[in-house]
Amino acid sequence: MTQETRLEKTNRINLLFAFYERLLTEKQQTFLKYYFHDDFSLGEIAAEFEISRQAVYEHIKRAEQTLENYEAKLELLRRHESRMHEIRELEALSHNDKLPEETRRELGAIAGKLQALE
Repeated sequence: MTQETRLEKTNRINLLFAFYERLLTEKQQTFLKYYFHDDFSLGEIAAEFEISRQAVYEHIKRAEQTLENYEAKLELLRRHESRMHEIRELEALSHNDKLPEETRRELGAIAGKLQALE
């Protein structure tokens, strides 16, 4: 796995974790935080909890799979990303010099309100 692929995976897991953290067990939350947020190695986590590296790996893989299953069913991340895309579109329109100033201001205000809701 390339460094870029690992970074993309880490970012995705962190985003999924932000949406679904409360649906995970305490152990899943802890292991994912250590591994993805705090950048602990499998060995460091294993030493902390006095279990094997393989056990840590399996806990993390199961937790990742659980996050992906929640996303497949609930699509919270996909919907969030879609909303953010639409907000960026509104913001771009609010800077379009071809539109009247009042319209641009209104579009910018709407984009700001939507952004605040996220």
